Amino acid sequence: MAVSKYTTLARHYAEAVVAGDLPACRWVQLACQRQLNNLARFKGKSSPYQFNPKLLDKNGRQFHPADNLCAFIERLPHVKGPLAGEPIKLEPWQAFILTTVFGWVKPDGKRRFRRSYIEVPRGNAKSTLSSAVALYMLAADREGGAEVYSLATTRDQARIVFGDAQTMARKSAGFRSRFGVNVGAHNMHVLTSGSKFEALSAEGSTLDGLNIHFGCVDELHAHKTRTVYDVVETGTGKRNNSLLWVITTAGSNRAGICYEVRTFVTRMLDGVFEDDSQFGIIYGLDDGDDWTSDSALIKANPNWGISVQPEVLLPLQAKAMQMPSATNNFKTKHLNEWVNADTAWMDMRAWDACSDASLDLDDFAGQPCWIGLDLASKTDIAAMVLVFRHPEIAGGYAVFGRYYLPEDTVNGSSNSQYSGWMRAGRLTVTPGNVIDFGWIEADLIDFASRFEIQAVAFDPFQATQLSTRMLEEGLPMIEVRPTVLNFSEPMKTVEALVLQKKLIHDNDPVLTWMASNVVAHLDAKDNIYPRKERPENKIDGIVALIMAISRSILPGEAVVLDADYELMLL
Repeated sequence: MAVSKYTTLARHYAEAVVAGDLPACRWVQLACQRQLNNLARFKGKSSPYQFNPKLLDKNGRQFHPADNLCAFIERLPHVKGPLAGEPIKLEPWQAFILTTVFGWVKPDGKRRFRRSYIEVPRGNAKSTLSSAVALYMLAADREGGAEVYSLATTRDQARIVFGDAQTMARKSAGFRSRFGVNVGAHNMHVLTSGSKFEALSAEGSTLDGLNIHFGCVDELHAHKTRTVYDVVETGTGKRNNSLLWVITTAGSNRAGICYEVRTFVTRMLDGVFEDDSQFGIIYGLDDGDDWTSDSALIKANPNWGISVQPEVLLPLQAKAMQMPSATNNFKTKHLNEWVNADTAWMDMRAWDACSDASLDLDDFAGQPCWIGLDLASKTDIAAMVLVFRHPEIAGGYAVFGRYYLPEDTVNGSSNSQYSGWMRAGRLTVTPGNVIDFGWIEADLIDFASRFEIQAVAFDPFQATQLSTRMLEEGLPMIEVRPTVLNFSEPMKTVEALVLQKKLIHDNDPVLTWMASNVVAHLDAKDNIYPRKERPENKIDGIVALIMAISRSILPGEAVVLDADYELMLL
């Protein structure tokens, strides 16, 4: 076994992690202990594996596989951020991964590890590492006709790793000249070996029949199906020195292919079974760790202070501690924690602090008013929310709700609060088994006579005839369909206003109940959307509030908030 600066750096890293001198979660410790155990176990010429031995290429030149890869990567440039243009310098954790995956070989010189799973939070230079490895596999791995692919479910995702590699190659004249690499707009290739590197996606691409030497699957957590992963796993099986390289952050879909692979890796690291062809390492936290601490950020992010900057992450952590809807996203992206996509939305203590029982609708006579209207179903709650500029709070709002239910629903519901809200005048109950929209129309016409109605935002579902009649009455009816595009930014704005005590309600128990029922569904693009966990958990009033707020701010106008919460409506 040859000793080099790279393998020495990697071994010192593994030993420091296992000894507890470097903060790392259990899965990183187990991955490091596995490597140390292997170094002690696999020795001598009779061993099935050798670590970083001296090999000969086809021309009789000697090389060490782990050293060769690491030295190759450190000659490539960074292409993004403040280090753009400077040579890559491998960090100890990166050297550990690279020397482990590429250093172990069989007696015939072929790699031991054929599959690699790396899970690490956002910002830890995943794409840079993957792009550099892909260029090595294209040009320097001594494979004839190498097919190298960056694969994903979408074209944009597939091009992230390819695009970074493309820029690296264009900025490295020495690399192109030494290996004869031609860089095109959609392809890189080496004519002398017949090798190529392309970005492929499940969108419009035929992935079957690929003969893959290196398949890089970026952000596997975002894959809704197992199609791409299975294609790559099958495609790499056609060669005897291929590598399936998966690098991802955590996600929320525990029924997906990413969590399946992750579970396989964790069971392997736990010693439930052995798989000498699988490498895996997972950065994150341990159960019981305080995610709000600085130490949690350092533990989960191996590139802390390098590509992961404290001045960037600490404010995001503080925001996640204050905004429940941001908590899961922060834990997933920056602490690598698998969480549910749906999470409690509103900080109810902050909501209660926005209560002002002295707030009186009559005090706003003649003032500009925005109305949100969610009619939902004729047999369920319909909600109307009125929003005014608060006269005493800069950038603040005053909110009033009106709610409607058919009599039969009130009598037959298991919600005992309905009757109490009806007696308190908080709930309008219409005769029969369906809501009589005439009551809602009468209230709209009454409000139009008392306030300066700027807009009535409504969901066209169930509201076509009502909106037509109200337009004839001169009300400015504006259709707002319940889509993520329409709801995400206004919903974030409502939350931020509440946290700053800039959205004041009149101690409305119905709206408070509905606020407590909302869960925020987070999608892959960090958009949120209001949902409820159970049918009986009504959220109609909050939906109406979000619609009203969306119309109270002109498109493109910034919400006047404190610096940490400034949001821009699209």
